[in-house]
Formats: sequence, C-alpha cells, structure tokens
Amino acid sequence: MKAFGTVFKYGDNVDTDVIIPARYLNSSDPKELATHCMEDIDKDFVNKVKPGDIIVADKNFGCGSSREHAPIAIKAAGVSCVIAQTFARIFYRNAINIGLPIIECPEASKGIEQGDEVEVDFGSGMIYNRTKGTQFKGQAFPEFMQKIIQAEGLINYINQK
Repeated sequence: MKAFGTVFKYGDNVDTDVIIPARYLNSSDPKELATHCMEDIDKDFVNKVKPGDIIVADKNFGCGSSREHAPIAIKAAGVSCVIAQTFARIFYRNAINIGLPIIECPEASKGIEQGDEVEVDFGSGMIYNRTKGTQFKGQAFPEFMQKIIQAEGLINYINQK
C-alpha cells in the first residue's frame, strides 16, 4: 500500500478544533465535514487539496478532544496520509479505526516542506520526498493495522471477518 501527493505542512499542536471546528459537529456526514476541514488554520486547504495529498506536521498532531470527526474530515477531504513527529494518542487510534494512514517520523517532519511531492510506502514505513530526492524511515504499520486501513476502517475489517 502506498500514498503519493503534495504536502500541506503545519506546526505543533494542531488540535481537533482546527482540524474540524466544533461549530460543524452537528453533522456526521464525511462529505460535509470535508468541506470545513482545516479551515480555521488554513482557509484555502479545502480549495487546494486533491485526492492523495499528504499532511505533514510537527509535534502532537490531533491533540484536544477525542472526536472521531477530525480524522474523518481529513480522510473525506482526500488526504491519503498524515505524517507527524508525534500524534495525540486518541487521534492516532481514531485515525486507524476509520482507516486513515498516519506515520510518526520526526526526521520526515523536519525534512519535508509545504508543496513537496511525497510518496509513502506503508509496508516498509519508507517516506520519499520526490521533490528533494531525500528519504526517511518512518514507523511501518504492523500487518493487522495495514489490513484495517485496506478495509477502510475497523468496522469494515471486522465485518469482512
């Protein structure tokens, strides 16, 4: 399983309130949530993001509330992967549960910039910055997590069993 896309870069402590502002939580429709994804931190995100694009951030991505709406909005917006130095634990679990690939890799977070084109191999954890010709070794997904992501989330994975 691989991802390839253009990078949207953010800093430390991107919380769930800027990923999907609370004023939109009256909807659980992924398509509706996607139209407001990242708008409080990056007004142009929803107009620029294309299917397959990648978010790269610094420390503690997804901190704040435990709402599943945040990874759902990111995935529904077309983002194929989030790379960060670290993730808030509840966001990490929610992302896997809904089938959004995420990888912790401090070196990639530091070495990738806004607009770079990046490829991620989830099986090996390798991250290739095609713009700069650099590569980074991230944390590979265990096989069971790859199966959850391939199934588009934990519920689908369980239903396939």
